[in-house]
Amino acid sequence: MLRLRPLSFAVSFAVMILTAPVGATAQVASETLTTSAGTMQVSAAVTGLDTPWAFGFLPGGQIVITERNGDVLLVNPGDSAVTLDAPPEVEVDGQGGLLDVLVPRDFAQSRELIFTHAKRQGRGSGTAVTVATLNADGTALTDHKTIFEIAPGSSGGRHFGSRVVEAPDGTLFVTIGDRGDRPSAQDRSLHNGSVVRITRNGSVPANNPFVSVDGVQPEIWSYGHRNPQGAAFDQSGQFWVNEHGARGGDEVNRVEKGANYGWPVISYGRHYSGRSIGEGTEKDGMMQPEAYWDPSIAPSGMTIYSDGPLSGWNGDMFVGSLKFDYIARLEGSPLREVEQIKGDTTQRVRDIRQGPDGALWFLSVGNGALYRMSAAAS
Repeated sequence: MLRLRPLSFAVSFAVMILTAPVGATAQVASETLTTSAGTMQVSAAVTGLDTPWAFGFLPGGQIVITERNGDVLLVNPGDSAVTLDAPPEVEVDGQGGLLDVLVPRDFAQSRELIFTHAKRQGRGSGTAVTVATLNADGTALTDHKTIFEIAPGSSGGRHFGSRVVEAPDGTLFVTIGDRGDRPSAQDRSLHNGSVVRITRNGSVPANNPFVSVDGVQPEIWSYGHRNPQGAAFDQSGQFWVNEHGARGGDEVNRVEKGANYGWPVISYGRHYSGRSIGEGTEKDGMMQPEAYWDPSIAPSGMTIYSDGPLSGWNGDMFVGSLKFDYIARLEGSPLREVEQIKGDTTQRVRDIRQGPDGALWFLSVGNGALYRMSAAAS
């Protein structure tokens, strides 16, 4: 059955407000923030969200939003927010549930949406990718196809990843956490702790690095990751991820084909008990991060700003912090955090993306809201 969430609208789409459910966190409708690119106006586009995880823009201005409990919302500017019928079947398990959503470049023709989520696997659950079609009237998802799921064997509700990003060649890069089983990130017979690369139908591209290596999962593109929850391509076609460390050691990594990123053999963090991790911070054959945080900021969604009206930020990386409630801006070589964008609206930033309008949009779990950030009128 189609479910609507009532909306009240202002003149501008940028201040469209979704009515909050009873018991929801108090909302922050708007604020101005002082940044290196000038004064920014941050306005709520949607509020009243329940543990939002990801969002994407459809042609024509609609926005699709996932909530970890399994709901998929379609926001129609000036009309309503629809909770779509027949969302992907997910296992809500600790940090797992309905996670990322990708609107592929051919959506106008295919009407396909691509989701990552936790999927039941025996007594445990694992990261999976499901493709579904948005029906013509935008009320339901149909033709579900699970095109990938990790090799089963994981249990517990931790470290699912899980971002899905479309590469310039149309393949899909999917990030997968170690599922709380540290040694598995070095075990290539499993998908745990890896970035995988698959085609739109879930098959293995012939030029993946391990397709001819016995005992290695052929989807693996890179491995030795702990829990990558942010991912993006830059303008040159380079793929990047950020990932959670333990106590310290959150990383930003430039992802290279076939590379080993070291977890849990090397790390710039420590176990939560205070004990050291592995063999130190460096080892031959293992990649170094481009940047890291100590203490941990709990990084999540990531975008690399390009060709937008906020010209001072072109080429810069933006990463949401779940722990310290800000948006990190990184730039330079070596890459480093140069700014913290912080206010009442940036509570537990889970996802951040550049919109088709050139604004920065982000999801705040703490406020249960989707916000739009753009230059304030002079």
